[in-house]
Amino acid sequence: MNDFMMGGGINILFDVAFAFVAVTIVVVIVKSISQWHKNNVSPRLTVTAKVTGRRVDVSRNVHAGGANLNGAQTTHATTSTDYYVTFEVQSGDRMEFCVDGREYGLLSEGDEGELSFQGTRYLSFVRK
Repeated sequence: MNDFMMGGGINILFDVAFAFVAVTIVVVIVKSISQWHKNNVSPRLTVTAKVTGRRVDVSRNVHAGGANLNGAQTTHATTSTDYYVTFEVQSGDRMEFCVDGREYGLLSEGDEGELSFQGTRYLSFVRK
């Protein structure tokens, strides 16, 4: 083996990979806090709107676990569902908001009413 593989090179690669992951995590956290702050300082608006679309995003993650008592490999699967509703306001602009499952179930395409939101945060929709 050459000197790179024997020691120093592997450590450098590990350090670079670790730094990349750490920086990525910090960037995601900073962006999330920034969006949360922007929403908090945005005015709460209520506008006339119409539901023009609905969609569901289901993601599934499978995690390898350890071996069970029989020595067989175990896995753990998790799923998460995000619900989105698109609203069209009087100007013709469309906005999509993430809503909870209960709210998603109550809204249908074509519903008209008053949409309340704050920045990118959905607050409520009251049908006319």
